[in-house]
Amino acid sequence: MGGDRLENKTSVSVASWSSLNARMDNRFATAFVIACVLSLISTIYMAASIGTDFWYEYRSPVQENSSDLNKSIWDEFISDEADEKTYNDALFRYNGTVGLWRRCITIPKNMHWYSSPERTESFDVVTKCVSFTLTEQFMEKFVDPGNHNSGIDLLRTYLWRCQFLLPFVSLGLMCFGALIGLCACICRSLYPTIATGILHLLAGLCTLGSVSCYVAGIELLHQKLELPDNVSGEFGWSFCLACVSAPLQFMASALFIWAAHTNRKEYTLMKAYRVA
Repeated sequence: MGGDRLENKTSVSVASWSSLNARMDNRFATAFVIACVLSLISTIYMAASIGTDFWYEYRSPVQENSSDLNKSIWDEFISDEADEKTYNDALFRYNGTVGLWRRCITIPKNMHWYSSPERTESFDVVTKCVSFTLTEQFMEKFVDPGNHNSGIDLLRTYLWRCQFLLPFVSLGLMCFGALIGLCACICRSLYPTIATGILHLLAGLCTLGSVSCYVAGIELLHQKLELPDNVSGEFGWSFCLACVSAPLQFMASALFIWAAHTNRKEYTLMKAYRVA
């Protein structure tokens, strides 16, 4: 009789432990899947943000359809010697957009041929873009934009460099975290995902830092170069994607760390319970 009772107790304990372990596995697996989905969405948003040219957009009135004037501005805009003031004046005047890699303006399509100088709302326009070279990305910004004798503005210089570099660091951290997460799946263990969570946390901080640097840089630029009358500026959808990506990275980080830490802790408790 005593042996049967002990055997029944053991069977019940094993069954209870197995049921509890299955419930925990389902909970952690759900958290892991949600974190992976959030990570994937934030990666897509961040990549799209880096690759598009709508971090900041200017809205200006329709300009005169003068081929000579437009060609002159375009030549200055694409010139290797174009300084910060030169290309920003073109951005202000011709509905410019700015990304991390390129700057674009919208000009009349037929600027290389003769066209009527009369102002019209209906002439065809085309968007022309120029990529920032690596030299331009790391070029010093001056206290008075365009005036090389005014001294280097260190704050704006490093804000520009950070807004350019940090998104790539963020994207790299997320990709490395995804690789660790894949290894965790292969090993059938959630514990390595702590590293994935930490990397996503760092990626979120980098994204947040990039967005902050961009906002600060734009505000400082507009203090130096005031927008002309009838010209307005606003942050574009590429900037918004980066803003959305940061909280997604933080949420994914929290889920990864919670799942790994709690799973490890409860696995230790269950092991101790099983031994007892």
